[in-house]
Amino acid sequence: MDLLRFTTAGSVDDGKSTLIGRLLYDSKNIFEDQLEAVEASSRQHGDEQVNLALLTDGLRAEREQGITIDVAYRYFATPKRKFIIADTPGHIQYTRNMVTGASTANLAIILIDARKGVIEQTCRHAFIASLLRIQHITVCVNKMDLVDWDESVYNKIVQDFKNFASRLDSVVEVTFIPISALLGDNVVDKSEHMPWYQGPTLLYHLETVYIGSDANHVDARFPVQWVIRPHSKEYHDFRGYAGRVAGGVFKPGDEVTVLPSGFTTHIKAIHSMGEELDEAFHPESVTFTLTDEIDISRGDMLVKPNNQPEVGQDIDAMICWFSDTKKLAGRGKYVLRHTTREVKAIVKDILYKVNINTLHKIEDDIEFSLNDIGRIRLRTSNPLFYDGYKRNRQTGSFILIDEFTNETVAAGMIL
Repeated sequence: MDLLRFTTAGSVDDGKSTLIGRLLYDSKNIFEDQLEAVEASSRQHGDEQVNLALLTDGLRAEREQGITIDVAYRYFATPKRKFIIADTPGHIQYTRNMVTGASTANLAIILIDARKGVIEQTCRHAFIASLLRIQHITVCVNKMDLVDWDESVYNKIVQDFKNFASRLDSVVEVTFIPISALLGDNVVDKSEHMPWYQGPTLLYHLETVYIGSDANHVDARFPVQWVIRPHSKEYHDFRGYAGRVAGGVFKPGDEVTVLPSGFTTHIKAIHSMGEELDEAFHPESVTFTLTDEIDISRGDMLVKPNNQPEVGQDIDAMICWFSDTKKLAGRGKYVLRHTTREVKAIVKDILYKVNINTLHKIEDDIEFSLNDIGRIRLRTSNPLFYDGYKRNRQTGSFILIDEFTNETVAAGMIL
């Protein structure tokens, strides 16, 4: 079975945690002791119904305030597909948490309260999903029970969101589903209250959405993470290069070029879990053996000779600032970690910040603080082997680290 990673986003109290709890509950992915604990906790808090949000809100502060603060990851499976959910917070001060949770997602569920419609929080989360190149967005118009299942309310929200989404450039597919997370309408089972809606339920859509074309299977990229050289009699002459395929397809016999040296060799064999494979592709973690003895170390990259990435030291990127104690400084020096390569970098230019509610560029106030998003230029001490983030999320992303405190201060997407 394939794996779908999806994230939830939306304004505060739109019902993100309740929706995930409902998905887990109605798809029979909750153990009895978990349900008993949630029922007991719901009674303790005086809730009229079982508070399914408690299945994901694990922090005491989250349960006391009824909000999501940290990213909560949950796993569940149906006979058709496996899922990893990232339940992300809706508050503006937790934008960095949403960026973290959504960075590996194939699909984003954006919840909209049917009573409030499309608001600034909705636009911000849609923009971040677009920035992170999440190609599939599912807009769940929640709390339809509180607007008497009114089709006209739903239609207005759909039109308002389409008007905003037309300004985003990375979104491939937008699906709209009217739901009630609290009562379970159109989450796992079809709603009897909305006969006017003829589309799929949320779970059916998650099980059937096609994500096979999302990964880049054209540009072959293999960042070397580890050189395996066992000192044993059985594998006396074994020298393998381990890592995760970041793009394309590799097969035994393929000619590959090693960056940065430029030497060319061939793949002798591909190893994984004690067996040899006929091919390797993203996101498989494998070990290559090569026909020639070449000096290769962590941070190098294997690519196809006729399809090579950009190689350069001047990087133009969008970043999201993570640090709440430090601000982005012009000419600031950081450690840049890109795939398995780590180099020193200096900020050459701060071009602009983005008002993520209006999408307007701010060029007069370019001091980055916590959760700010904008565009900068960097100069690295050694060349990077990269693709644009739109083309490959693995080779187009990086993080910036403060070299004195070792704090991750920003995440970046190469333009």
